[in-house]
Amino acid sequence: MRPVGVKVVVVGAGSTYTPELVEGFARRTDRFPMDALALLDIDPERLGIVGALAGRMLRKAGWPGRLTLTGDRAEALEGADFVIVQLRVGGQAARLLDETIPLRFGCIGQETTGPGGFAKALRTVPVVLELAEETARRGAPGVWFVDFTNPVGLVTQALLDAGHRALGLCNVAIGFQREFAKLFGVEPGQVQLDHVGLNHLSWERAVLVDGVDRLPELLEATEDPDKASAYSEYLEESGEEMPTEVVRLLGAIPSYYLRYYYLTDQVLEEQRGGHIRAKEVMKIEAGLLEMYKDPTLDVKPKLLEERGGAFYSEAAAQLVASLHAGTGDVQVVNLPNAGAIPNLPAEDVVEISARIARDGAHPLPTAPLAPEMLGLVQEAKAYERLTIEAAKSGNRGVALKALMANPLVRQYPVAAPLLDALLEANRQHLPRFFPG
Repeated sequence: MRPVGVKVVVVGAGSTYTPELVEGFARRTDRFPMDALALLDIDPERLGIVGALAGRMLRKAGWPGRLTLTGDRAEALEGADFVIVQLRVGGQAARLLDETIPLRFGCIGQETTGPGGFAKALRTVPVVLELAEETARRGAPGVWFVDFTNPVGLVTQALLDAGHRALGLCNVAIGFQREFAKLFGVEPGQVQLDHVGLNHLSWERAVLVDGVDRLPELLEATEDPDKASAYSEYLEESGEEMPTEVVRLLGAIPSYYLRYYYLTDQVLEEQRGGHIRAKEVMKIEAGLLEMYKDPTLDVKPKLLEERGGAFYSEAAAQLVASLHAGTGDVQVVNLPNAGAIPNLPAEDVVEISARIARDGAHPLPTAPLAPEMLGLVQEAKAYERLTIEAAKSGNRGVALKALMANPLVRQYPVAAPLLDALLEANRQHLPRFFPG
């Protein structure tokens, strides 16, 4: 007979993000009885460093369960109730290629969107689908597959199209929620967002504080200098260099990733000037791993915040705990639209608010997307579907169509040589494109 508690597996546990997850689970032992945690990674050195820190953190928290560090996928997945996937095929070296090769062709270099996100998806989709298939065979009945691996929306679409019991998760929405809560002086649970769109292509159309939309106050503050300056300052900060004129025009707050679409030339100029995020992350990761080696360290270090995973532990642990307990709280996840956004197909994976129950996430109905949002989402979704087909088949023609459908590439004279360069650079990770 299985124990009362649950088994959680983290795939890609050698990631420097893992202490975030461990902290989140350790803080929820009262409502989430995790009795086994398996950390799985193909890099034994990194797994040993990160796993040792995880063990110290769990001991400090008084967690009585069993921690396993392993490179054996079958062992890790056996009997799993929740599998959280945060792997990075090719590591940061592949990310550096994603962010630099596109620049040679006049395109933005970014790891989850544009041609860089396309390359990452080609590497990632087959691996995640294989993991999900083995999870379905070895996991406990009703096992949940939670994807944190980018590009989250695209990967989740591939998982659900294949019939897996999966949800996708990102920390953008929970970051907005926490910042709005701080701004309005309330608890995060009092804030609910009308967060709409796709992963890394989303907008906040309403900020409900105890059921009252406070977004109009924020928008009004950008037009009236006599209003409290904190509101307009917040918009500047939360938009991360998104002009307030754009926010007022849309009547919604775009996520950071909309910069790549609304300010393409500006971002491209910044990147050509040497601002490559992958290089920054490599330095941060090296510093983190050195810190993690300290045998006296038993908390996540402050430096981890610079890695880009703000509220990662909150988002992941909250979702898993709510699925287990069936609490019915509202969270933003990636899931099938199912009519929630009326002018998008039911089977399209979208990123919106949903009520979390034991049987899964139930999307909350919302208003149709405005034309300026709908057009961009439809383009991106067409690109996602073509990319999934290309990743599974290794068909170069489909891959070329995917790049031409991508809003940040489009032109055939750019897409054709760019595809060749991306495929060649990723040859070792793309056996479907290079059989034998």
